[in-house]
Amino acid sequence: MPRALAATGHRAGQFVVTLLGVVVIMFLVQAVVPADPAALLAGQSATPDQIAAIRTQYGLDQPIPIQFLHYIERLVTGDLGTSLFTARPVLNDLVERLPATMELAITAMVVSLAVGIPLGVVAATHRNSLLDHALRLVTVSGFAVASFWLAIMMQLLFVMRLGWLPLSGRIEGSAPPHFTGFYLLDSVIALDPGRLLSALLHLALPAATLAFPVTATIVRFTRAGMLDGLSRSSVRYLDAMGLPRHVIIWKYVLRGALTSVTTQIGLLSGALLGGSVVVEAIFDWPGLGYYVVNSVVMFDYNAILGATLWIAAVYIVINMLVDFGQALIDPRVSAR
Repeated sequence: MPRALAATGHRAGQFVVTLLGVVVIMFLVQAVVPADPAALLAGQSATPDQIAAIRTQYGLDQPIPIQFLHYIERLVTGDLGTSLFTARPVLNDLVERLPATMELAITAMVVSLAVGIPLGVVAATHRNSLLDHALRLVTVSGFAVASFWLAIMMQLLFVMRLGWLPLSGRIEGSAPPHFTGFYLLDSVIALDPGRLLSALLHLALPAATLAFPVTATIVRFTRAGMLDGLSRSSVRYLDAMGLPRHVIIWKYVLRGALTSVTTQIGLLSGALLGGSVVVEAIFDWPGLGYYVVNSVVMFDYNAILGATLWIAAVYIVINMLVDFGQALIDPRVSAR
């Protein structure tokens, strides 16, 4: 128990230090960016006096270190400031948009794991076969293809040419009753199959776009972990004992291979959150990524900083959960 408490305290300390580092970096970046949010907010026809008044109102006339200290004071109380352009608390904007991004990212991760792990096993058990070479070609494509290009191509194929899927948005018509903010789950809770189907159809293309490079990574690491496991003497012993081949592969070898895959999930979660910025903008998905794009265009520094902090916090929490998952899969991890 004391060791577990110490590990938890260590993780909490890392959490705080990382978020503080994000705040420092973002303030330094804002200091060198040649843009004046007060002038953007005032508009092109504003006079210098009007711009100066706005700059004073939002504290933009103060030195960067003073602005930083004031922001930290507000941050401790949970105040992320007010968006310059929505005129709403940034925290409210983020709470409203986070479920959309999380639903998209979780769906993409589930699809990637459901597809990538079996394909990695198949590639390893058919090493150097035609199927293995084909899968390696697909994984290389997953690393090379840009998300924005893939998203546009999928829109052209499945929306413009085939007409199978909707072009953008989260749902057709009104949203389901709000329980969690996740449209799929809310539709199930409300027992509304029509909205559930609409939410699934709208989710299909952006989730597939996000999942493609992640699936390629999972296939690659699953294959490598399986090949390492299949080469071990313990596996040859089980084979000599007469255990069925599929039992050895799926019960014993795959469990060891999943350790490296689980490690990648923490890293890939950052790729999903980062990739969602582009994907949400293309598919008009009302999540954090779309919010970040609009904030950057308008140089809404409070919104940019708040969204960055939230994404960093989600990424850190996911990595902590991944560590716990590794300990469950391989107890030796928790003993280190």
